[in-house]
Amino acid sequence: MASHPPAPIESSSANPLGSSLAPGWQGIASDWASDKEAFKQVPWGKAMMWIFLLSDTFIFTCFLTGYMSVRMTITTPWPNPSEVFALTIGGREIPLILIAIMTFVLISSSGTMAMAVNYAYRRDRAKTTALMLATAALGVTFVSMQAFEWTKLIGEGVRPWGNPMGAAQFGACFFMITGFHGLHVSIGALYLSIVARKVLRGDYEQSGNYQNVEIAGLYWHFVDLVWVFIFAFFYLW
Repeated sequence: MASHPPAPIESSSANPLGSSLAPGWQGIASDWASDKEAFKQVPWGKAMMWIFLLSDTFIFTCFLTGYMSVRMTITTPWPNPSEVFALTIGGREIPLILIAIMTFVLISSSGTMAMAVNYAYRRDRAKTTALMLATAALGVTFVSMQAFEWTKLIGEGVRPWGNPMGAAQFGACFFMITGFHGLHVSIGALYLSIVARKVLRGDYEQSGNYQNVEIAGLYWHFVDLVWVFIFAFFYLW
């Protein structure tokens, strides 16, 4: 019986699978490096903002989860928010009046921010700038009222390590959660002011790309949404 010589081993260059892998990976690298866009044509700036907001969501979730765990496990009575956050106006104590105003101010700022994005894509620089600055001003107003709230509670003896009104953990939870959120609002107001200045100078006019206004809006709407959860879990519970 005649023996047949072994079949020659094909080189990797002749393998259609091997030949398609390298160009495929090179194509991916080329696409990411050239257009700087990924995730179905989502711009890098917007994608990075979403990733940042997702990570920030985890942090606020941990804070609120820890707060709820403390509330459900301690045996010391928790202060009544309606009494702690009441203001005396005209000789009458009105519960949560300052918190209600703060919430209204912050929710209203989401409306002005949404209009700013709308006018930005219409290339109306004057209205976009005015609305962004109005949003930043509402943010500063919110932080100012929060500072007043902090001053009032500190004057009443509330500290991160103690609380004369009940559970000692109240002060730590309050200052940590509201302080971290207030820091976000302060940074957001500065961020909006910087972007508004760039809009007014016409930095985005030549390219016609006003995505930075929309990206700033994403951050601001996130800050507003987080406050809704803080308001519900901390002040109404």
